[in-house]
Amino acid sequence: MKYLTRSEADTRALAARFAESLRPGDCVLLRGDLGAGKSVFVRGAARALGVRGAMPSPTFTLMIPYEGDVRVVHFDLYRLSDPEEFYAAGLDEFVGGDAIALIEWPEMAELDPEGAIHVRISRSPLGDEAREIEIDGEFPRLADWRMEA
Repeated sequence: MKYLTRSEADTRALAARFAESLRPGDCVLLRGDLGAGKSVFVRGAARALGVRGAMPSPTFTLMIPYEGDVRVVHFDLYRLSDPEEFYAAGLDEFVGGDAIALIEWPEMAELDPEGAIHVRISRSPLGDEAREIEIDGEFPRLADWRMEA
């Protein structure tokens, strides 16, 4: 389903509502160009999952775990030079289990676990901060942002 947000605040709100349906063990794969809003979406989802405090991008560390109402693990795999780096570092052990994994740039690790939720974020021609967000599956609570067919 495709959704439209018109600002960063809208994107965070959409992500927060989306996060209400997530459960431990879920894996969310976020794709989009640089600056599309993947980290904004992750922060909105993580805040709704009870994460507090600073949430820097894990671009240089690849992964940051957070304790909230549930455990949240935020990955940013943009800097991987080889998919094998992900597995050699043991990062795959943090996908699934008792945490919710929010993974930016999963294609860098050729990552696509069974049951993963796919989110694609792109800039919209409707404004500088407007985003078109496509999410696999049906999430009725997101109807306010649904794009007209």
